[in-house]
Amino acid sequence: MSKMKQMILVLGIAVSVVACSKDDNSGTSAVVETITVRDVPADTIIGITPGAPPTGGFPYGAGRYTFYSLETNKIVPASDSASNKWDLAFKGTTIATNSGNSGPGGAGAFVFVGLFNDLKTIPADSSFRIDNAPSAFAITTGSNRGWYVYDGINQLVTPIPGRVLVVRTASGKYAKVQILNYYKGGTTPATTASDAIKLTTQRYYTFRYSFQPNGTKTF
Repeated sequence: MSKMKQMILVLGIAVSVVACSKDDNSGTSAVVETITVRDVPADTIIGITPGAPPTGGFPYGAGRYTFYSLETNKIVPASDSASNKWDLAFKGTTIATNSGNSGPGGAGAFVFVGLFNDLKTIPADSSFRIDNAPSAFAITTGSNRGWYVYDGINQLVTPIPGRVLVVRTASGKYAKVQILNYYKGGTTPATTASDAIKLTTQRYYTFRYSFQPNGTKTF
């Protein structure tokens, strides 16, 4: 066989291999990346109620959610809160989903107990909850019940290790979310920090998530 024929044969095999690889990757599989989002404001504190506990002395915000799209990795304007453009909404320690009476989307969620990296496929028997605000949310609220624990003595909110939010998005696709921190800059204040620092730096979410764009439940 001549050198020219050998080269043509090798090139032909190479082209076939590339074509097969492209076809395989353009099927049902899709690259799923993990994205880290930092400092999403969640109704940051603007004042303290007059008086002292138990009737006063409590921090408060403006009562507004920050809406977020996991599909586009962007904050969604509040003017689009009645649309399918957002998936999760953050206000203090409450995380709403675009479902039930929180929004018109087909979202839902549940709290998975396990490690983020170990959750490769959403279990087949999983049950996605929807919001019934303000009494109940798909993502359970309350200290040591959902994604966080509140240290009342030191007045600090800390994510619980091994808790993953499994989310069905407004459009019916799937994502897994891990809350990493609740304070600005992604750093929890020291227990010895002043009350002013603890109050002014809280309600800023840092989280990581993986979104599956092809609609399957595998990451």
